[in-house]
Formats: sequence, structure tokens, C-alpha cells
Amino acid sequence: MKYSKKLKKLSDAVRKRLESAPGCHDWEHTRRVLHNARIIAAGEKNADIHVVEAAAVLHDIARPEELKSKGKVCHAVIGSEIAVKFLRKCEFRNEDFIRKVCNCVKTHRYRGGHSPSLIEEKIVYDADKLDSIGAVGVGRAFHFAGRIGAKLHNTEEDALGSDSYSSEDSAYREYLVKLRHIHGKLLTKTGRKIAKQRSDFMHEFFSQLNREVYG
Repeated sequence: MKYSKKLKKLSDAVRKRLESAPGCHDWEHTRRVLHNARIIAAGEKNADIHVVEAAAVLHDIARPEELKSKGKVCHAVIGSEIAVKFLRKCEFRNEDFIRKVCNCVKTHRYRGGHSPSLIEEKIVYDADKLDSIGAVGVGRAFHFAGRIGAKLHNTEEDALGSDSYSSEDSAYREYLVKLRHIHGKLLTKTGRKIAKQRSDFMHEFFSQLNREVYG
């Protein structure tokens, strides 16, 4: 079977598995990460695009397990194990290819404890992080805040003094605590360039929101 057909088969299987996933980590998120990964790979040297694409498709394969355990299991680590089964089921046979893809899955998490080292791992890591900033990042932050019943907005002081997942949480808190720092943590030159533009947009968005709400 040609690679393109195997990737399509893999994508269909992952899409079906993520049908009930929360909006911030559903198939649409995976599709955007795949798009980001292709752009970054095109700007970097010596990356195996097939490894990058398959890993991007599989990176959140274990989100259901993490959600069910209420965060007690790491979706990146468990995902790297589940990915092996999905790859073989979709007729990927090369063991070196499977190993590289699974390592990308294992190392993609922001707080996963496994640092990316190969260029393919760095690309998938960056591609995933890019989806949390910029216009999409703003949308995802408010989507999540609404899902947990958080506030629409609060001051910087109140935001930083609140707890995550509380009624005083907000998209602004997520920005202050995590999202505004992401552009400095990316690992590829292409990823950092894209992240700078998206980070600047988020800064201006929340500055405008502060002006509208607090004057």
C-alpha cells in the first residue's frame, strides 16, 4: 500500500477515536497540528516528512485515556504505546519508522518530561504548541474557560491570584501563566518565526480586552 493511502487510513482511524474528545483536543486540533507540522518541516532541513505527518496525526491519540484518568496518566507516554498498534493496523511495517513516529508522540507534550531531540520530534512539538497561540490560541483559551465555567475576564492581579479550573479562572490567566511564554520555548527556527507573529497578536488582543473592560 502506498504511503498516502496508509496515512489516509491512519487519519480516518484517529478521527474516529477522537470523535468524543473535548473541543480543544479533538480531530480539528489534530488537523491543525498536521498543517503546522508540514509548514515547519518545509522550512527546516533533513526532516523526514512521512515521520512528521504520521506523528502529527497520532500525537493526541491517548487523550481519551488521560481524560478518563483525570490527568493521572500522560497522554504522550501512553500515546506512544498506542501509536504502535495504530501504525501496524494501518500497514506501516518499517520498525525504524514506527520507532521514530512513537518517539515524536512521546516527546510532544509541554510538561511531558521527555525532551525532543531529533528534528522530527522538534517539529511535532512546535506544531502542537503553535496551535495554542495566535487567533486559534485565543479561541481555544476561551473555549476551555467556558467549558469549566470560568470568568470571561479578570484583572492581571486577580488572574494570577486565582487557581486553575476554578470559577475565578479565565482565558487571561492561561495567557499570563502559560501562553505568553510559549514562543520562547519553541525548538525550530521556522516554528519560532511563526510563534513570534502569533504571540504578538495575543498580546495585542488581551491588551485591547483590558482597555475595553477596565479602561
